[in-house]
Amino acid sequence: MSNHPPAKLARLSDHHNAKWRNPAQVLALWEQADKINPDLLSHKVRGGWWDLLARLDITLLVTREYEHLVLALRADRQHGGAVSYLPVPHPSGIAVDRRRGIVHLASTRNPNSIVALRPLRGFLAPMRCQFLPGSLRLHDLAMIGGRLHGNAVGQNAIVELHDDGRYERVWWPKCIASAGKSGFACNYLQLNSIAAGANMAGSYFSASTDKPGARRPGHRNFAVDGRGVIFSGKTRQPIVRGLTRPHSARLHRGQLWVDNSGYGQLGIARDGRFEPVATLPGWTRGLCLHKGVAFVGVSRVIPRYAVYAPGLEVDEATCGVHAVDAASGKLLGSITWPSGNQIFAVEWVPRSFTGGFPSWGRPGATDLFYAFETRADREQ
Repeated sequence: MSNHPPAKLARLSDHHNAKWRNPAQVLALWEQADKINPDLLSHKVRGGWWDLLARLDITLLVTREYEHLVLALRADRQHGGAVSYLPVPHPSGIAVDRRRGIVHLASTRNPNSIVALRPLRGFLAPMRCQFLPGSLRLHDLAMIGGRLHGNAVGQNAIVELHDDGRYERVWWPKCIASAGKSGFACNYLQLNSIAAGANMAGSYFSASTDKPGARRPGHRNFAVDGRGVIFSGKTRQPIVRGLTRPHSARLHRGQLWVDNSGYGQLGIARDGRFEPVATLPGWTRGLCLHKGVAFVGVSRVIPRYAVYAPGLEVDEATCGVHAVDAASGKLLGSITWPSGNQIFAVEWVPRSFTGGFPSWGRPGATDLFYAFETRADREQ
């Protein structure tokens, strides 16, 4: 027999019944997911930002990892620009499986997870979430040979991520191979991005250093200036040196692009050298290219890691995305978040694929979805 009076039991039941009613909480497995500070979404645009997105007919997906947000930015000539969001714990890499129509999103808290999203009635909605060991420290994601891969920064390797939740190491640099099993024990290189080619041999990978040492990424005395490299998937050796905390390596029209983060630069890796194309006001990280336009993320510098940004005026760094003419380096437009902090990934999808997330930029909105029917459901 209960020792509690009926009225107290009723209040307790009502309390629990009211919990976890917002779909955003259920998706993120995070009770505070519906309490996004509106200041984080306040933004400023410069130049022809929205007109450019409308002309290119795309939706930009942007992960803001330390604010636990994935944003979708889209514009059309009739309604103008719109920003929508999805709360996800510490989101990092994005990979779009364009053949299957799936957006893969890495969440790098412990445990790591991969969220798969699919467009439903114009919105991106979650269809699956897989949990993985936090020791992977997944960062970038990419489709290589039609299969999903990720940077296992915690193991200095590239892993293939299977639909059934398994992962397997499929590539690592020669310097890690020579270290044997101990080379996979912890983060030595900050191997953090994938320039995806047709296969592993045709791909490239950026890292903050070319060999393991006693001082590791994350240590304040970890040397970074000019120590960054890009590894060849084929040779497993560096083909470009002299970078400083490089991120977001990308192959586009036969050229290898990369963000030289510690100097706020976007450029091309060519003939063993880095050639800057543009210098931007922040820690460059996040990059996609489409129809001659490079969309580049910039971030503030975390104070305790200011030594990792020797080429930046740290106090002047901003959080935003800049559109750069890939041929001339000219700035075409930008969006910035005055209360924003860190961006990890920027990726584009056709606006016909999705206009964004159901929240449409309204903190506390509950209109994610109640029920949906997939193509597989209709075909059964």
